[in-house]
Formats: sequence, structure tokens, C-alpha cells
Amino acid sequence: MDSTAPLRIRDAWSTDGPELTRMVRGSGAYDGEYRVMVAPQLIDDAYLAANPTRVCVDDQGGIVGFASLLVPGRGVAGEAELDFMFVADDRQGHGIGRALMDDVVAISREMGVERLHIVSHPPSEGFYRSVGAVRVGEIPPTGRITWPRPLLRLDIAVNGTGR
Repeated sequence: MDSTAPLRIRDAWSTDGPELTRMVRGSGAYDGEYRVMVAPQLIDDAYLAANPTRVCVDDQGGIVGFASLLVPGRGVAGEAELDFMFVADDRQGHGIGRALMDDVVAISREMGVERLHIVSHPPSEGFYRSVGAVRVGEIPPTGRITWPRPLLRLDIAVNGTGR
């Protein structure tokens, strides 16, 4: 996707599941010790039917990134959790992640969500902070995840335009 081409974001289709699964499992951000976290991930029809999932596509219709929400996820009514946020390795640094976050905020606002919880991959914390999230804690290691993960929160102005 060239940086001048408009980013198109749409709802995920059930046929997108295998490609989204490959993007997660093959992400370079999860090389080394982090691979155990994404190796078993599966994005299938049931997941896509149950969770708002949006994909960013290039001018050829190829998926270059995606994001999904758990509602309510961590938190209570009126809150959601960012579950997946991935940008294809070869497309990072072109504004796709920021466009997806803007879309997630817009979708959350439409759903009446006022707070978004984010359990961040440690190297991604800076990105989430750059879009307005604040660190509110840490998720301790558990199971196959042997490292702590930052817990962030993004408050959403439901009746306004800003975060």
C-alpha cells in the first residue's frame, strides 16, 4: 500500500479467518520467546461472529492489518477490550495501525463503549501510548506467557470527537 493510497477499513468476513490467523501466527513481533503466545491462536468463523473485527485492505483488496474487540472483555458494561491488533510485517510504519485504532475508537463509540482496555505486547506499549492510552497496571505471567504484559486504558469520549 503506498502512503498516498487511502486506507480502506471494512468488517471482517468469515472467509478472512485463515489469513488473519496466518498474520497473527507469523508476526515478526512475536519471534523468539514471544512465539508461544501466538502459536495456538485461531481466528475462525465463531470468533468473527462473536467479536467486532475490522480489517484494513490495500488497493488490491489484500488484508494488511486488522483489529478486534471483546465486549465487554476486561471491565464492565460500557467497556471493551482490544483483543487483536496486527499490521502485516511489511506494511508497518505506514499509518495502518493508527488508522485501525481510529476505527476501533469510532466503532467503540458507536457501540456506547466509554473505556477500552488494552493488554499490550510489551514492545507495542509505546504505540498504544502514542494514540492516547495510559498504563494502569501490569498483567503477571501466566501459563505459556512467562513475561508480564502492560495493561493500558483508553478513555473514549462517547459524545465528542476526541479521545
